[in-house]
Amino acid sequence: MPWIRYDPSMYKSNQQMQKRQDPPIKTACVRTTGGTASDCINTPVEITALTTGAVAKIPVVLAELTLQLNVNAIVDLPEPAWEIKRIKKNVKVTQCLIIQDTHMLFIKGYVRKNIDYTTRYCSNSQGICGDIKHCTVDVPFSCTTPVFFNGIVPLPPVPSSSTEFEYFRQQDIYGPRFADKDKLLSGDLSEFNQISTEFFNELPFCDLVSARIVEFDEYLNPTHPSGIKVPFAERYFESIEEKMVIYLTLKIMQNRQVAIPPVAIGPICSDCDEC
Repeated sequence: MPWIRYDPSMYKSNQQMQKRQDPPIKTACVRTTGGTASDCINTPVEITALTTGAVAKIPVVLAELTLQLNVNAIVDLPEPAWEIKRIKKNVKVTQCLIIQDTHMLFIKGYVRKNIDYTTRYCSNSQGICGDIKHCTVDVPFSCTTPVFFNGIVPLPPVPSSSTEFEYFRQQDIYGPRFADKDKLLSGDLSEFNQISTEFFNELPFCDLVSARIVEFDEYLNPTHPSGIKVPFAERYFESIEEKMVIYLTLKIMQNRQVAIPPVAIGPICSDCDEC
């Protein structure tokens, strides 16, 4: 094979050719086309289950109740508002704890409120123009209430235990008041022996069912502005007083061992004479 002399210009031209052949970088974002088909076909599958009976650990309903919580709060907006357009509310429960042997339920949480309100950009005697802004606030609540277990009484907690024990020991004793045959008969004080037992009880817990809020909101200190033109009936405000009555329905549950009896498997028909 003949020797080819190294030519730097040839290497440079190859690099320029590779650079020209590289695909251009797209600046547009990814695009997806397509959609959902009109019909989907399904085939029923036989349901298999344990029919011989079993012992299962499942949540058991101890009580179901509806709480009434009365909340009164004042919300200060970050700027003057002229009208409330919408308030969206969601109930969040952060603590639902029952103290056993007292039947007292402690509940704590907050109402997340997203408030849409209008602001002023320009105005005259005929109208006001501006933007719609929003403010999200958390209104806290907490209360305690006694619980009547209309389902089943929870299991009483099993306390932990600790027991000490010792071994018998015989020792020789010496002294002017003891004979050679005297022995010290007692427990062994040179060691410490103990049996400790702890039980991990199932703590009752809550399951939310529904939440209903009846609300009354009122603007505080609505003021007609001075120095600018607005329609005569328009007022601005910066604070809202909220009165809410919250009806919270929940279940109090506890994980328990439940014996499930065996289930008879046979044909299912409406007329027993035909089976």
